[in-house]
Formats: sequence, structure tokens, C-alpha cells
Amino acid sequence: MTFNPHTHEDREEMLAAIGIDTVDRLFDPVPSQYRFPRLELPRALTEMEAAHRMSQLAERNVTPPAEDIYLGAGSYQHYVPSTVGHILSRGELYTAYTPYQPEVAQGTLQIIYEFQSMVAELLGTEVANASMYDGATALAEGALIAISSSRKKNRIVVADTVHPAYRRVIRTYVEGAGVEVVEAKSSTDSFAMTTDDIAPLISDDLACVVIQYPNFYGAIEDVEALARQVQAAGGLLVVSTSPVPLGLLKSPGELGADVVTAEGQSLGVAQSYGGPYVGLLGTRQKYIRQMPGRIAGVTTDSEGKRGFVLTLQTREQHIRREKATSNICTNQGLMATAATVYMSTLGPEGFREVATAAYQNAHYLADRLVGTGRFELAFDAEFFNEFVVRCSGPASAINDALLGEGIIGGYDLGEVSPNLSDCLLLAATELNTRAGIDRMVNLASA
Repeated sequence: MTFNPHTHEDREEMLAAIGIDTVDRLFDPVPSQYRFPRLELPRALTEMEAAHRMSQLAERNVTPPAEDIYLGAGSYQHYVPSTVGHILSRGELYTAYTPYQPEVAQGTLQIIYEFQSMVAELLGTEVANASMYDGATALAEGALIAISSSRKKNRIVVADTVHPAYRRVIRTYVEGAGVEVVEAKSSTDSFAMTTDDIAPLISDDLACVVIQYPNFYGAIEDVEALARQVQAAGGLLVVSTSPVPLGLLKSPGELGADVVTAEGQSLGVAQSYGGPYVGLLGTRQKYIRQMPGRIAGVTTDSEGKRGFVLTLQTREQHIRREKATSNICTNQGLMATAATVYMSTLGPEGFREVATAAYQNAHYLADRLVGTGRFELAFDAEFFNEFVVRCSGPASAINDALLGEGIIGGYDLGEVSPNLSDCLLLAATELNTRAGIDRMVNLASA
């Protein structure tokens, strides 16, 4: 920064206030050998030289065709219609910020309104907000709805079949807030949460139970039974889901969930090495005042014309910090726009076709792997497009062999638990092909 408004007298006064005599003393905690390291940087490159160097580095990446990717675990490859990129790259959308002035942001507000409407229908909820940062933060915020709506209950039970990263984010969110997070353990053999697993953890201070549908391992849990159990105990059922399976499965809202969240990356958002993504969040109408973020609404102006506005924006930027529902600072506007265009382009029938293709490809993959005699399904529960197989050897060795042939295998569950080092979490989408699956199975079972 070339301009510093502080005078010498200002700096002397600040140093005296904190009890030191020089600015250098502020860096005492940093070991001296690390304060001013000598940077051995290469010579400066011209633009052409830099482009050539970046191309060389890029060539070191493994870039298999879409049909040769079987890695999911929360981020999935899908075909993105060209309409998404074309509309998203328009200047009025690509550079637009929060629509604080509705009179000059009607287009953006309408997109948010349409996004909310489609998300509410997809999740089976009465209301949905203008989006969250990603699936993990959406789930944590969803659990906090249960805390804030109950006022006196401070216990969150989280199934261990929920994505490990999501569980960590929930714990981070409530750190220091006087909220107890208890993990419900499922049987390792089932890879699914049941009412029997939850029953011992039901208590008077239970605010909510958090599950995933389909869960991290791909198993489809009985949301309806879990909802009845939790609600009978006075708590809320908070469900993290994925959009594409809802093209065929009943939505969590239909099955009785009180709060439904999702990672919206599958809705036309590129995987992009992990982000930015977009979080979906919906709930019952009676909890709308506890919803984080913002909600766009439709109204009429003084001339009777339809107009769009930010109806609710109970965030710390708008009201007293202690009254805010969340400190999430904005919605994921550009990614929410991508999801809106994607869902509008496909429509209900197209969305169902994507879900059907993913389901069929995953089950064909599972049948072929089991048929080799080298793999077995790790659980008996129904699954959609993701599942766990037990391998005849270490999962990491199979992944290494596949990578050598230009195929990205599944997620090595040894990363979750050493006891699962022989387990591979595999996913398939509409982009996988029968020929590609046959090739992968032949190589994996060799």
C-alpha cells in the first residue's frame, strides 16, 4: 500500500498504548530466521515464456475423458449444457453484486426468486433461501436453525454416515457456542444409520439429528422412520442431500425432514478443484425467521406491476449482530445463477433422464465388479449412483493401477478409517459409458 495516513506522532501514540517502543517488536513471536527470508526466485518471464511454462506444467496433469472418472465423495462430474456458460458469462451477471437496490437489480432478483422456487420444489420444502456457500456450510446452518428455533435445546446428534468434512464443519460452527455435538455410530457392516442407532442418543435437550440421504457411502437410509423418531422426541430432522438422486427418489421434505440442505455443485457447476460451489437450504415455513442468508420475494409496485425485492435479509450487515441468524455474508450468486440456468434448461423430464442414467450406470458397474469375484458390495442397503465395494487387496493399489491406465478410480476409504483400507467408494454419472465401465472393470480385476 503506497499511502499510509498515520503520522509519526500517530504511530508513537499507538506503540505507547500497547507498551512497546518500535514496530519491529510486533514481530517478536515470529522466529528471526523466518522474518525476512531470501527468496530464490527464477528470472522474470515474458508473457509468451510464461504461457509456455504453464502449458508444460499442465501437461503433467492426468486428464482422462469423462467416461473414465469414478471418483465422487461429494463432488461429481456431469454434463453442463452450453446455455449455462453462455448466460453466466454475460457481463450483467458475471460482475453483478448483491442486489441492495431493487430498482436497478430486477433481473438478478428474479433469478434468485426462480432459484429459490426450484430449490424448494427439488428439496420438498415450503421455503428455500438464496443459497449458501456450499453443502457443508448449508448443513451447519441447517443444524443451527434447530438450535435457534428451540431456544433451550443445545444437543446435535450427527450420524457418522454424514460426509466427514461436513461433520468437521458443524463442529467448527458451534465451537464455543455451548452446543454439544454427539456422533451416532452405525454398524460398520451396514454403512447406514437406523433408528436403533439413534435411540440411545435421544434426550430432552435434543435439538436435532443430522443425517445424509443418500449418505456419504451411497446407502439410502430410512428418512421417514428417522423423522418420526426424532420428531416424537421433540427434535428436528436435518438432512443433507444431493440434487441428482432427487430426480428419482422422494425428496427429504416429502419424507418428513424439517430442514433439508444440499451441495448444488451437480447443478451445472464445474468441479473446479473443490470450488466455488453453492449450498442449497430449505425448511418449513414456520422456521423462515431462523433461516440464514437472504430470501428474495415478489410483490407489486405503486402501479400494480410485478417486482422483486429482498424480503428477508436477517444478517449481521442489516441488523444488530446479536440478532443475526447467521454471519454468512452473502449468497453464492453466480453459482446459484448457474444452477438456475441448468435446472431451467433440463426441466423435470431432462432432470429425470440424468438421474436415470446415473442410476443405471452405477448399478451396471456394481454388477460387473461383483461378477469378477474380486469385489463384493460392502452393504445390502439400496444405493443410487454411489456405493462401496470391498476389494481383494488394498484399495490404494487398485487406484494406482487404474491411474496408470489413465482412469481415476474411486475414493479410498482408508482415508476415513484404517479399518476400511480395503474399501473403495465408487460413483457413476450420466457421463460414464458401458464400454468405459467394461474397460475399468477388466483393469481393476486383473
